[in-house]
Amino acid sequence: MRLLFLGDVMGRSGRAAVAARLADLRARLRADFCVVNAENATNGAGISADHARALLQAGADVLTLGDHAFDQRDMIQFVEAEPRVLRPLNYAKAAPGRGARVYAAQNGAKVLVAQVLGQVFMKRPFADPFAAIDPVLAAAPLGGQVQAALVDMHCEATSEKMAMGHHCDGRASVVVGTHTHIPTADVQILPGGTAYQTDAGMCGDYLSVIGMDKAEPMRRFVAGMPKGRFEPARGEATLCGLLVETDDATGRAVAAHMVREGGRLEPTEP
Repeated sequence: MRLLFLGDVMGRSGRAAVAARLADLRARLRADFCVVNAENATNGAGISADHARALLQAGADVLTLGDHAFDQRDMIQFVEAEPRVLRPLNYAKAAPGRGARVYAAQNGAKVLVAQVLGQVFMKRPFADPFAAIDPVLAAAPLGGQVQAALVDMHCEATSEKMAMGHHCDGRASVVVGTHTHIPTADVQILPGGTAYQTDAGMCGDYLSVIGMDKAEPMRRFVAGMPKGRFEPARGEATLCGLLVETDDATGRAVAAHMVREGGRLEPTEP
């Protein structure tokens, strides 16, 4: 089967790009299942229930969140009622919603989707993501309970993301990083058959500072003091992500490719 993952949707520009392009992108890539990280979709900080509904209607099968999961207060109730939205497994024991579920793809295959938060350089002390993911993968083995499994590793440190990839190798079809908003050029298939990319990048305006209008971040870097709030950049967005093809019998990855669609990062011929 073919799994499409799109990185962090950033503000209005990212939402508009997903709404306008995702259906066509899925058709052209023949994607059976699509997961979208949406934790920055509402003004760059969390996602509202209305914006979550719009992204699901645009063609996402599942939305993953992140450390900003509940910045928009209505998500506290919405995530309980909408099974297609996942918060991180290790966010907090009392957090609403769930961090992993098994879904049915368009072709009828069962797909496990899970998200974990890293610990290194994060603003809050989250629980151990490695311990959190183990029972989830054990309960839904590839080639048995599920035909594919995708893990969204949401964190700052590239080393921690790579460690999670190796930790899940052979037990997940895909481990893909999110949170830093910059696509990495290390797409690979690990020895056990897990497709891996350190960061999928964002669905947002790349004429920016990781999705934010560049004026205020640059002022803080240059002058050392704030003047206003960070605001998402509103130029044309690039959709960035990962396409993985898996073996139907084993769930292991057989091919993996970066996705870049539109905007400033549109691939060009050398």
